[in-house]
Amino acid sequence: MIRMVLIGLMSITLSACLLTVDSDNRITQSAWNEGDVQRMKVGQSDMDWVRTAFGEPASRLRYADGTEIWKYRNRHEKDTEVGLFLLFSVDVEEEIIETLAVEFVDGIVDNYWIETDKR
Repeated sequence: MIRMVLIGLMSITLSACLLTVDSDNRITQSAWNEGDVQRMKVGQSDMDWVRTAFGEPASRLRYADGTEIWKYRNRHEKDTEVGLFLLFSVDVEEEIIETLAVEFVDGIVDNYWIETDKR
């Protein structure tokens, strides 16, 4: 009985050592960071300040009432590999796109938000 328990414990211990997990996170495009976003003031920051802080937007939407929305994108790729020694390996790739949208009314920041898309 004791022998079977010891064999079972050794099997569990050895199998845990054979499991490998490797993760790699790469930033492929970065236009903004949280620090810059927090410095932006609704009702105070203007288009020139936003352009200086974030550069040219990836896209612009202009509406008939004069409102504009500028969008900036950050892209991250995450690659995770999980494997059981010599038996199998699974590779999971994920792309995360974060979009900062800044809404201007009369050239002043009226609102902003962040959208996240995982693929």
